[in-house]
Amino acid sequence: MPTQKTEQVNIRMRPEVKAAAEDVFDTLGLTPTQAITLFYRQVGLQRGLPFELKVPNEETLQAVEDARAGRETTRYAGTSEMRKKLGL
Repeated sequence: MPTQKTEQVNIRMRPEVKAAAEDVFDTLGLTPTQAITLFYRQVGLQRGLPFELKVPNEETLQAVEDARAGRETTRYAGTSEMRKKLGL
């Protein structure tokens, strides 16, 4: 089987952004190369970014800040407890 030609992509980014993304890739069983290839393939298939870009409104920003700080959150022992409390 002939070897496919490949090209190199060089990027610079903040180390914390790279580390956070690579943690997710690792959880999904993907290498960074595989994840970037998936992204590029989806851009080609979608003929644009494969997700919607939006600037969050103030309510969303506040909700994210509250969640990160542990405010306005409810914790459950497990999904069955959560479903029971929500009536599901």
